[in-house]
Amino acid sequence: MSGHDNSAVQAIKSRLNLAELARRYVELRRIGNRWMAPCPFHQETKPSFSINEEEGFFYCFGCQASGDIIDFYSRINGLEFREALEQLAEEAGVTLGQRQADPREEQERKFRSRCYEMYELATKHFRRNLQSAAGAECRSYIADRGIPDEIVSSFELGWSKREWAALSDELQRAGYAPRDATRAGLLSSNDSGRMYDRFRGRLIFPIKNLSGKVIAFGGRIISSEDQAKYINSSDSTIYKKGDHLYGLYQARRSISQHKRALLTEGYMDVLALHQFGHTNACGVLGTALTEAQVKRLGGFCSHVDLLFDGDGPGRKAALRSCEMMLVKGMDCRVVLMPEGEDIDSLLHQQGAQAFRELTESAPDGLEYCIRTLRDSYSPREILDWTAAFLRQLDRPDLASFYVTRLAGGLGLQEADLRASLSSPAGRNRQQRAAGNRVQTGKEKKLEMHLMEFLVRFPHHISNLQARGAEEVLVSRWARDMWDKLLAFGADEAPNHFSEEQKALWIRCRVASPIPAENERQELEDLYSKLAELNQKEQSRMMLAALRQLSSDANSEAGFELLRAMKDNLGRSDGQH
Repeated sequence: MSGHDNSAVQAIKSRLNLAELARRYVELRRIGNRWMAPCPFHQETKPSFSINEEEGFFYCFGCQASGDIIDFYSRINGLEFREALEQLAEEAGVTLGQRQADPREEQERKFRSRCYEMYELATKHFRRNLQSAAGAECRSYIADRGIPDEIVSSFELGWSKREWAALSDELQRAGYAPRDATRAGLLSSNDSGRMYDRFRGRLIFPIKNLSGKVIAFGGRIISSEDQAKYINSSDSTIYKKGDHLYGLYQARRSISQHKRALLTEGYMDVLALHQFGHTNACGVLGTALTEAQVKRLGGFCSHVDLLFDGDGPGRKAALRSCEMMLVKGMDCRVVLMPEGEDIDSLLHQQGAQAFRELTESAPDGLEYCIRTLRDSYSPREILDWTAAFLRQLDRPDLASFYVTRLAGGLGLQEADLRASLSSPAGRNRQQRAAGNRVQTGKEKKLEMHLMEFLVRFPHHISNLQARGAEEVLVSRWARDMWDKLLAFGADEAPNHFSEEQKALWIRCRVASPIPAENERQELEDLYSKLAELNQKEQSRMMLAALRQLSSDANSEAGFELLRAMKDNLGRSDGQH
């Protein structure tokens, strides 16, 4: 987060109250010194969701969701951090970006704003068309496909007339230049430079970003004309198709609540799934699944059902999509449609029960990959795929999870797979990913004890530093958190924490605080453990030195060292 962003967060927190904001979404009740409610992030009826107004944090004792006012707003509205920051800043009257804007950046910002306005106008235009006399043929098509009015309304479906310039004329009447509309992807131009409506004679599917703004369209022909069945907006200053998912705006809350998403390929499939109650469904936008889409979906859940046609291309796409999910540590299932069926036809012709049975019997992602490789790949291809898969893993601990299953399922030697990971190249890769040396269980426990105490009583950091507490910190996250507390202090440091660090801060201060009367005893306990650790380290070093000197002719030096070590061990028995 930049310095400008941090100052904006501080200003927002000073002007907006987390409890007042949360009341827009949940019914809060005062219990003791906290506000409580059923958690809006998972399905339940008990009041496990807690807000500490003084700290400015929320915490759920059920699903462990936690964060500050920015986290709450972004999570409940399915927004990325920057989007949430911009919307809350506008509400709080906080100005973002104090630096002087580059003229080109300012020009681009203004054009982006015009793009949003043009797409809003176009959406209203297409929706009016659908309800007009000219939209009768499209309404008939929608009825034939079994799409109910509530789905038409919630997804804001529309109709683009068959005329060459119906939208173009309306945009010009509103003061928007055809050249800008073409650059935004709303119009097209022919070889002679003539501009015309891009989506003529098509059912329109508005594509929204997570703020609810329309940024692109998909269009489907509704008759047997000799044209591409679907066309989509081209990439523009506000839209990159590999970054977005159709229907994610409508599905975001349901995905957060269910902790699972359904991911499919077609507009009509998304509509059918929502119609039949699967409101956590969204779809890719005319391309293969991208890493950006996986990351975006992973911000809402870690479980995804991948829905694909059962033909060859569908199976191949399923394998690649599984791989992309699994290397990120996400869980997925592969649901293949029966031959000749797609999701829309299956739901409308065979009903929700048939789809449910298909989903429940679907293999998990790794099992699907193993089956596909075993059935369709040569030994060399299997080895190449496995090596590439393990190289892509985001976290080294995922390798241990996957290696045994891959070896058993593919007929490989587990020892060989593990050896490839422990080779110099593989080991270096894992160490770069981990960033930590290996700790013993006792060291981990002491490190966590120290950080939990420091979070609850940060004013003791100088005293702990004087006692050598930094030597206990081995994990990268702990060292980084310590440095931030030293640099920014307890009031501002949480604005710089990672998600992991912020979760620890909230858990210790909001979810399970230590009574103030226990503070001194906890501190003395830590002092004792730090002193013991220090004495043991000195003893270890002296013992190593003594062994070195044992072969030395100078026995008097060895005797003096032995006596010093004995004194040191005596102090470690409690004389500190």
